[in-house]
Amino acid sequence: MGKPVLHVMAGVLRDATGRVLLAQRPPGKHLAGMWEFPGGKLEPGESPRDALVRELREELGIDVLDAEPLLQIPFDYPERILLLDTWRVDRWHGQPRSMEGQPLQWSFPRDIAPTTLAPADRPVLEAL
Repeated sequence: MGKPVLHVMAGVLRDATGRVLLAQRPPGKHLAGMWEFPGGKLEPGESPRDALVRELREELGIDVLDAEPLLQIPFDYPERILLLDTWRVDRWHGQPRSMEGQPLQWSFPRDIAPTTLAPADRPVLEAL
């Protein structure tokens, strides 16, 4: 039997200056301390866009107004296969803030060290 596949949504939010928003993985979670584009798991029966909207509302307290698919990255971790479904979020309502206590940071893509990102998120940085 193959490894389970986990479909995860991620939003690439860019501010007016071109910085992108990153969230740090919390202690006790897989890849704790690494940075990632915010988002979370697609629930059964949920569309990718609906999952992205829900996850960003739960994690950042924002309402997504405009989002488009950017990149899908299958990534083979030892315990599971992750499908990272990344969307560009061009417009949202509200100020992104940490709703779950995780650190957030706005960074210019050129200033982000790829080694600080979760491995599946690194191709997204390259695409930016």
